[in-house]
Amino acid sequence: MARVALVSATASRGRDSDEVPLLDALIWRGVDAAVVTWDDRGVDWGEFDLAVIRSTWDYSRRNREFIRWLHRVERRTRLANRAELVEWNIDKRYLSDLASAALPVVPTTFVEPGDAVRIPDRGEIVVKPVVSAGAADTRRYRMPDHGDEAQAHVDALLAEGRPVMVQPYLPSVEDPGEIDLVFLGGRYSHAVRKVAQLLEHDAPTSELPDNEFAVATEATREQVALAERAVRIAVDRFSDGEVPLYARVDLVLGVRDEPMILELELAEPSLYLATSEGAADRFADAIANALG
Repeated sequence: MARVALVSATASRGRDSDEVPLLDALIWRGVDAAVVTWDDRGVDWGEFDLAVIRSTWDYSRRNREFIRWLHRVERRTRLANRAELVEWNIDKRYLSDLASAALPVVPTTFVEPGDAVRIPDRGEIVVKPVVSAGAADTRRYRMPDHGDEAQAHVDALLAEGRPVMVQPYLPSVEDPGEIDLVFLGGRYSHAVRKVAQLLEHDAPTSELPDNEFAVATEATREQVALAERAVRIAVDRFSDGEVPLYARVDLVLGVRDEPMILELELAEPSLYLATSEGAADRFADAIANALG
């Protein structure tokens, strides 16, 4: 019987809503699946035929350690998604690559340690580190009223050696919400509408993605086509063109109601399997196919 590791984190155990439906679906396919913590030094990764990264949501403060883990595990077994793809994707500077490929991406300014920093003096902005999970260290600021707080936030992240990204806050994140499109085994599976409660400048943030509410929705052909283009660019970037086992593309509406890419998630996204009938089965089938 094939053995599969569903890779989680200590803080995520019991908080991943995809976990139980996926485990059940794998059992019916004769796959021996176990939830394993990524930084558990007692795990022999060579005992698994496939390791599927799922809820490793604590990596953002330990990203160098996590990247070393990715490549170490990939030397022992097959890893999904692939180490080099995940390494590229957990640093949100990948958005520049999508923009360079002429995809509509939410405008983003990246600030490196040592750069001169200029904060926009009007509108609403979002400040966060380029490596983050959930809403960790992410804040929303109304300018110019909160200019000092925004500047202090940027300065604090840079002082820790953490590059920063600044984006305009788009009201469509709240109404009508994000449209997140899920791909399983290289095929479009389903979509959810997600209303994120992006925190104000003086509110605490969480390491875990528990500040959002998702419901099933129907994606338009335009949205599916855009999401497919984003996934294809990621595939083409890597030499062998292997299709990711899973992907999620998060879209928002711009000021003219045009779809724009907020994120391309290839590392550890929630896939909202319970929101779409048959989604857990489709993911289990994709895993079984990857096992050969």
